[in-house]
Amino acid sequence: MCGICGEINFKGEPSIVNVEKMMRNLQSRGPDAAGLLKQGNVAFGHRRLSIIDTSNVSQQPMFDPELGLAIVFNGCIYNYVELRAELKSKGYRFFSTGDTEVILKAYHAWGVDCLNKLIGMFAFAIWERDRGRTILVRDRLGIKPLYYNENTKYFRFASTLPALLECGDVDTSIDSVALHYYMSFHAAVPAPFTILKGIRKLPPATYIVIDRTGKREEHRYWSLNIGIRSADEQYSKQDWQEMVFDAVELAVMRRQIADVPTGVLLSGGLDSSLIVALLVRNGQSDLKTFSVGFDDVNGITGNEYKYSDLIAEQYGTEHTRIHVSPEETLSALPAAVGTMSEPMMSHDSVGFYLLSQQVTKNAKVVQSGQGADEVFGGYHWYPKLENSQNPLDDYAKLYFDRDHAEMQKTLSPDYIGDDHSRIFVEEYFEKLSASSPINKALQIDTDIMLVDDPVKRVDNMTMAFGVEARVPFLDHELVELAARIPSQLKVGHGGKYILKEAARKILPAEVIDRPKGYFPVPALKYIQGGYLTFIKMILNQPAARSRGLFNAAYIDGLLAAPDAALTPKGHSKLWQIGSLELWLQSHGI
Repeated sequence: MCGICGEINFKGEPSIVNVEKMMRNLQSRGPDAAGLLKQGNVAFGHRRLSIIDTSNVSQQPMFDPELGLAIVFNGCIYNYVELRAELKSKGYRFFSTGDTEVILKAYHAWGVDCLNKLIGMFAFAIWERDRGRTILVRDRLGIKPLYYNENTKYFRFASTLPALLECGDVDTSIDSVALHYYMSFHAAVPAPFTILKGIRKLPPATYIVIDRTGKREEHRYWSLNIGIRSADEQYSKQDWQEMVFDAVELAVMRRQIADVPTGVLLSGGLDSSLIVALLVRNGQSDLKTFSVGFDDVNGITGNEYKYSDLIAEQYGTEHTRIHVSPEETLSALPAAVGTMSEPMMSHDSVGFYLLSQQVTKNAKVVQSGQGADEVFGGYHWYPKLENSQNPLDDYAKLYFDRDHAEMQKTLSPDYIGDDHSRIFVEEYFEKLSASSPINKALQIDTDIMLVDDPVKRVDNMTMAFGVEARVPFLDHELVELAARIPSQLKVGHGGKYILKEAARKILPAEVIDRPKGYFPVPALKYIQGGYLTFIKMILNQPAARSRGLFNAAYIDGLLAAPDAALTPKGHSKLWQIGSLELWLQSHGI
C-alpha cells in the first residue's frame, strides 16, 4: 500500500515541483521509498510502503518500455500470483515478483476488462505512452481513495485531499451540498463531492480515461444488486451458512499474502474475532493482535478487553492491549483530525489513530473487521425498515443526524439551500424501485455510507503510520454472495444472523451472543472538562468566526448542553461541528 499522485498538463509540461510537494505530503503512506517519473505531459509520483516484493525492482512509478505503459499503484492484488501465471502462458515476461507489474501486463493484455479479473483493493493510474492517454481507477468498494483537482490546464490526482492542497491553485470554499451531506450522514460525503468545491473524488468501481487534450470519459465497471435471485430459492439456511463460512474463510486467507509481519485489529466483536479464529484454524502461528480502550464516561464502558482478551487467550495470539487516558486522547485529537483526508466525526477515528501508532512497531499489515455490519445487516435500523410503507421517511428518521428543519437552525443562511441529503436518498431509492425497503437501506449503506465512513476512517488512520489495513468482509466476491442472501437471514435475531450462525463452527457463544459493541471513545460522546474547553477554543478561533458556517445561537446551545444533543446513532452533534472546524483549521482553510 502506498501514496500515489500525479499531474497531467494539457497546455505544456507538468510541474515536477507540484508532484514533489504532493509526494512529501504522502510520506506517511509510503515511508519506505519514493519515486517520480516524467514523460511528455504527464508526471507521476509515488511513496512506497513495501509489502509484496520488497526489492528495488518493484519500485514505482513502474515503466515498461516494451509495452509503453507506466503505473503508480496503491493497494494490493490478492490473486496476482494466479494472474501472473495466466499472463506468462500468454507470453508475457516479468522482471519483478510483485503485484504492480501484474497490473501493467494485465492492462496490456485485456485493457480495462482486466479490472474484472483483479481481486483486491486498489487505486492506480496508468499512462499509455503511444496514445497519450491516462487511466485512473478505483476498486469496487472504494477501499483505496483517489482525489483529484482539475481545470482546463491540468488534471492532478492524489491518494489524499491534503496532498492536492500542497499545490495551491485550489478553490477551498465550502461546498454547500457537501456540507449538507456532512451534517446529515455522520460526516460521510458521497463521491464525487468533497467538503471543498475545488476537489473531487473518484467514485468506487469507476475508471476515467483522460486524453492529452483534457477530454475525459468516466465509466462504472462493477455494480452490486442486493436481493435474492430466483436460482437461490433452492438454498436452505444451512446452505447459506456453509457458503458464508467458506467465503469468509477464503477472503481472510487471501489477505495474508505479504512479505512482512501481519496482525489483526481485535476489538473483541464477532467480526475481528472470526478473522483471528480463521487464521489460526488455517495454521497461522505467532499471530499478533491489537486492541485499544479508553476510560469510562457517564456509565459508558470505554473498552471491550473482556472479549478481546478471551479471544487472544483461546487462540494463543501475541496480544497487545493499549489503554489510552483522557489526557492522551485529547492531546492526540489535533493530529488525528489533521491526518484525515476529509473531516470525519466518528469517535473511533482517534481510537484507530492511537492504535495504529502502536501497531506500526510490530506489524506493517493488519486485518480489520470493517464492513460486516453493512454487508450482513448488523445495524439497528435495518429490522425497523423490513415492513416499511415509506422507506425514504423511515430511513431518514432512523439514519439522518438532523432533518432539514434542524439544518436551517444549524447552518448560516448562506449555506442553506435545498434538502440535499433527502433528495440524494430519494433519487437513490428511486433507482432501486424493485427492491424491498430493507434491501434499499442495505444497498445505500454498502454503496455509499460504508465507503465514506468506516472504510475511509480505517485507511486514513492506519496509513498515518504506514500500516496497511485489509478488510476481508469487503472482498467483492463475499459481498456479492451476501447480497443474494434473504434479508431475514441477515437482519434477524439482532443482526448478522447468518454470519453469527456460520461463526458458531469455530467461535465461542460468549462472543457470538454478546450485546453488539462499538469502538467506544466515551469522552467524544459526552463532552466534558478539557474536551469542552478544547472545542470552545476551536469554535472561537478567528478562522471559525469569519467562516460563519453555523448559526451562533445553535452553537451556543450545543456548548451550553453538549450531552443533550446526540444524533440518532448516539454521536455528539457538538463534536460533529468541532471536528469539521478543527480539520479546516489544521489545513489552513
